[in-house]
Amino acid sequence: MGERPLKADYSYTLWLEKEVHSGRKRLPGKVRQRVKRALDTLASDPRPANSQPLDMTDLDIPAMVEIRRLRMEKWRVIYAVNDTEEWVWVLAIRQRPPYDYEDLYELATGLGD
Repeated sequence: MGERPLKADYSYTLWLEKEVHSGRKRLPGKVRQRVKRALDTLASDPRPANSQPLDMTDLDIPAMVEIRRLRMEKWRVIYAVNDTEEWVWVLAIRQRPPYDYEDLYELATGLGD
């Protein structure tokens, strides 16, 4: 499922889905730079102040995995955090509106496998 693990002197390994990695290039310039900085920060701070947990009660994901969203103007970075295995997995970058989180099940498929 994941593409391109990134590891530096951080406490979490950062994984980017292939779609996220390539999709960043299509973001508007100002947003692209903010998203790049935010992704770099997630490895050391997976729960920044402008992020929120998403309700995952209807999804079958492991208890140790938390799905969160990071709000950046009209854009949302959807990602998962696993504190036990110390990884952050960036699943998608979406524009809202029209994005309404209907694809969370699809995005979360395979987490924890």
